[in-house]
Amino acid sequence: MQRLNDVHELRRWREQVRREECLVGFVPTMGALHAGHASLLERSSRECERTLLSIFVNPLQFNDPQDFARYPQTLEADLEIAARTGVDAVFLGRRDDLYPAGFQSFVEPRGCALPLEGEHRQGHFAGVATIVLKLLSLAQADRAYFGEKDWQQLQVVRALVLDFHLECEIVPCATLRESDGLALSSRNTRLDPAARRNALAISRALGAAARAYAGGARDRARLEAEMQRVLSQTRSVEVEYAVVADAQTLEPWAGPPRAPRALIAARVGGVRLIDNAALDEPPVGPLEL
Repeated sequence: MQRLNDVHELRRWREQVRREECLVGFVPTMGALHAGHASLLERSSRECERTLLSIFVNPLQFNDPQDFARYPQTLEADLEIAARTGVDAVFLGRRDDLYPAGFQSFVEPRGCALPLEGEHRQGHFAGVATIVLKLLSLAQADRAYFGEKDWQQLQVVRALVLDFHLECEIVPCATLRESDGLALSSRNTRLDPAARRNALAISRALGAAARAYAGGARDRARLEAEMQRVLSQTRSVEVEYAVVADAQTLEPWAGPPRAPRALIAARVGGVRLIDNAALDEPPVGPLEL
């Protein structure tokens, strides 16, 4: 497994792979890898001849400087996971390399980037879109793998690839959960035992909405009320939003035939967590609880 320490080394690696005419899969991350990331890397390794992982904690997508400072840094453990999952090369991005002095060009996504996270985290998706455009341009991968846990981000990235005519297939990968329903996240390490238990209200609320939809409910207000009912039973969960939105536009769901997505953002023990679930698919696994 090669370590690529700057943009020049990444470009040299990509040129070599191009000469070999290999199918390249790419997984961009901010490190602090967990089993969810590992599943993306494993899928890329199965489906592609070469897999590239990037690790870069992007300062532009944090609207809270303290949140950026607290983001876990676990490089050695990350590299072990990368080696175990068949990664061929790891790009270790540096801030002064990706955002050199005088950097002045930014992407300002609209449409599906404006509601929900766009309202609660001003500038977040501008940071996401800017770094993803840079990384996809540098990697020149055939496929890039993104988890569905960050559903709105996935839609922003899909729109970015379409709008800028990037020749890269975006591959969505299902959210991985603990056996009790908690979605895997790098932020989970910041939850103390009590907050960890309380955080389960989020997946329970999604499960309640999924079961109501499966039972025939098609009224958005009723589905959202089901989520709020479950969330309100745990006082220490501070809800930012719990909505049923159009799965593609992220605007309030107007009913069939548009696909509905239930999305929740909440703070538990001072840690901000997000999660989501498709409602037009049968609830499975932990969401059946």
